Amino acid sequence: MVIKYLKVMKFFMILNALFITLFGHTVAQFDYCFGKDTERSQTRQFATKTAYQIIKGTNIDKQYLVPHCLPQKIWIFHRHGTRLPSRNTIEKATRLEKLRDAIVKNYRVLRTAPVTNALCQEDLIALQMWKWNSSITPDMEEYLTSQGYEDLRGTARHYQKLYPSVLTKEYNNTYYIFRHTDTQRTTESFKAFTDSLFGVNNGAVAEQIPEKDKLLRPYDYCEPWSVNNNENENSEIYKYKHSVLWNDTLTEISTRLGFQYTLESKDIELMYDMCRYEQAWQVDRTSVWCGAFTPSQVTVFEYGDDLRYYYKLGYGSDINAHLNCRIVQNMIEHLNSNALPNVQVYFAHSAGLQTLLTTLGINKDDRPLTANNYQSMSERKWKTSNIDPFAGNFVAVKYECNIEPIEKEKVIFFLNQNAVDLDWCHVGLCNWSEVLQRYEHIINTDCNSYYCPGVGALTVKPISFVIILSMSAIIYLINLI
Repeated sequence: MVIKYLKVMKFFMILNALFITLFGHTVAQFDYCFGKDTERSQTRQFATKTAYQIIKGTNIDKQYLVPHCLPQKIWIFHRHGTRLPSRNTIEKATRLEKLRDAIVKNYRVLRTAPVTNALCQEDLIALQMWKWNSSITPDMEEYLTSQGYEDLRGTARHYQKLYPSVLTKEYNNTYYIFRHTDTQRTTESFKAFTDSLFGVNNGAVAEQIPEKDKLLRPYDYCEPWSVNNNENENSEIYKYKHSVLWNDTLTEISTRLGFQYTLESKDIELMYDMCRYEQAWQVDRTSVWCGAFTPSQVTVFEYGDDLRYYYKLGYGSDINAHLNCRIVQNMIEHLNSNALPNVQVYFAHSAGLQTLLTTLGINKDDRPLTANNYQSMSERKWKTSNIDPFAGNFVAVKYECNIEPIEKEKVIFFLNQNAVDLDWCHVGLCNWSEVLQRYEHIINTDCNSYYCPGVGALTVKPISFVIILSMSAIIYLINLI
């Protein structure tokens, strides 16, 4: 029996050695293979570069129907669809070809692939064949892609199917109001959306873009927000990117790719970005670069993005809840009026959508995101993959309910085709009077001063009376000089 056992073991050792010779790495039972993964759950965790088709809600067909209520008005804030990378990323794309060649060399020539958790043959071969699309040039930075165009056509088609009495198929410039920012990606998103609603050559016109667009891009004109450094040495994202978890993850990825040293963070993040973009551009295919990461490693990167946005656009800084004062007032005014227009649709950006949610108090966690609570915040509400994918959208629908003796007016807020579950509403259905009460502090404020408070408003610590007296005394003495 012992001899027979030894012969079997010898056979498997020879077989394993053969695989090493042919493919450059030991066969590992638990190696992750993106090319063979039919679920690809990590593609739902690509933060603001998550594909809309993957993350959009599927229960809206049931949620939009309110017994004895008829929809009257709709207000939509829509992020642009899937886009090309920034100029900086496009210019770095050739660096990926060098990394590709180095990884293939590690596996095919140097034989430095890890014993476990190595790239599978499907992922390695796909990587070896990858080439950057040279037709994508820096002057096309952040342009809407063909998939991005379809993203917007899809949302328009779906909402019109649910609300045909409000989203009518005939365009009228008094019934519909459209507006977009001064970028190619939002302009084309507007065209895609209206083409889907009314058909091509529909004559739909967007409102003129003001020189200072404080409605859709308020953050561009708020210096205290712009200069607020959320990535300095004291920031949570800086601490996170210098943590044991982050550095161990970089080492694990480098080892998986056959390197005997840890790659620079910028190289690994470049591969991660290309993975996310390619997956969003063609959802039904597998991105070559996604094979470099295991699902658990992707969650580490996702949390890093969430940390950054949490402090730059979310609840991590008080000023973020002020930025979208005007757009909230616009939404309330539109829904509260019985006059035309009946539909208002805005096409803007990630910063606008996230700060809108922050202003409305949506997806707020009970405790802040920090560099140290990655594990305990796995079920966090502030998850940009869910709240702000490509083509992310926030929709408010006003209903008239004839059967209600007192609260005849209701509203449902939808985020990416999911009814927003606010604790002061009934399963997503809110009394309009309660909405007016909850946001009274914004409705009645002067946005010119409220939307961009001074630096002092960024701190929650009150200024002491002694400091105020001291400052007054200094000013008085200066005036005497």
